[in-house]
Amino acid sequence: PPAAGRSRSDKTSNRSLAMQGLFDDDNEKLEETRSTPDAPLADRLRPRQPEDIVGQDHLVGRDGTIGRMIAAGKLSSIILWGPPGTGKTSLARLLADQTDLHFKAISAVFSGVTELKKVFAEAEMRFQSGKATLLFVDEIHRFNRSQQDSFLPYVERGTVVLVGATTENPSFELNAALLSRAQVLILNRLDTVALGRLLEKAEKLENKSLPLTDSAREALIASADGDGRFLLNQAETLFSLDIADPLDPSQLAKTLHRRMPVYDKDREGHYNLISALHKALRGSDPQAALYYLARMLVAGEEPLYVLRRIVRFASEDIGLADPQALVQTLAAKDAYAFLGSPEGELAIVQACLYCATAPKSNAAYKAQKQAWKSAKQTGSLMPPENILNAPTKLMKDIGYGAGYSYDHETDDGFSGDNYWPDEMAPENFYQPVDRGFEHKIRERLAYWENLRAKKTG
Repeated sequence: PPAAGRSRSDKTSNRSLAMQGLFDDDNEKLEETRSTPDAPLADRLRPRQPEDIVGQDHLVGRDGTIGRMIAAGKLSSIILWGPPGTGKTSLARLLADQTDLHFKAISAVFSGVTELKKVFAEAEMRFQSGKATLLFVDEIHRFNRSQQDSFLPYVERGTVVLVGATTENPSFELNAALLSRAQVLILNRLDTVALGRLLEKAEKLENKSLPLTDSAREALIASADGDGRFLLNQAETLFSLDIADPLDPSQLAKTLHRRMPVYDKDREGHYNLISALHKALRGSDPQAALYYLARMLVAGEEPLYVLRRIVRFASEDIGLADPQALVQTLAAKDAYAFLGSPEGELAIVQACLYCATAPKSNAAYKAQKQAWKSAKQTGSLMPPENILNAPTKLMKDIGYGAGYSYDHETDDGFSGDNYWPDEMAPENFYQPVDRGFEHKIRERLAYWENLRAKKTG
């Protein structure tokens, strides 16, 4: 019949049928993603129960946030933050299985405005029939701010329960408005024990042991660098090969490629490692400093970036406790520019070790901050007349430079004159520590202060 002649119940019924078809289509897509016998090993081992998750007991355990959500049957929007291969996608699928929510997965890498509009429209129709959607967004940090804002009304109304996954620090990559509506849950890098359990699960599933010696097994786990997905992919390769005798570590290295460290030069790992290097230098631990230096350079960091930070460290954290630190770091910069990689990297190592083993002082750093603050507060105060420049007769006539004491002509080489503006009391910005070369500077300042007191007293 014509649309105008349809009853309200007919419209409702047809809309329900349309939505049911939408649900069925989505569920069929979801079923297609479930593991099949020929699916990759990592997919076939996807957890079906909370206890199947390895290495994240702080989240899925009975007292963990996700464990409590599952037990209560009530899920709130969350952001899963952790390194690659730690189970973010597996957790999202597990939550869909454990709750009465429709599961929809998208990737921010491949989705744009059109895809988001379609997802939200479908979720809205589904919500009107009484069913909310668990929307899993992989790499959610890839969405720009306006795209992230588009989630807000649907999350607020409960149309979708957002589960976002990111390898980047949400504080920097996600909108504050979106973060305020979701809990941030941190996934740990998988440790040796968790990775070992993954291999055991894989062997049980395949019903055979990996063709590795004990030491090679340890090497395989170490090569994963905390990434469970990478480890299972490597294990799957080994299962597929016809290997008669167990491989030792050297044979394993020839058989498999090694995973490169996770390190994006403009991302979280970059700032974490440079922070660790700086703090190890400040803490006078040359071994740890050398380790973090190696981590950065091996991962492909620009050597000049590291050198710039070490040069800065020489002024900020050593200063005049060892004036040679700045000389050494600048010499390392010149040596690296002259030699290039890899020969010039030894000069960076030398500068790193010199700074780590040098006496430390941040007196110059603190003095700079206090002096800059004072300069902003005092504005345009004139220096006292006795130290003003007087290049013309007029300036001399009005008193510029009058009464200036030439220090070299005094008995002690020290006049003790006042060099501060008349409207300002002297301040003590630089206070050397009693370490390294600053110990001598401290003695000099005390000597001059004593002379000044005698001259003015």
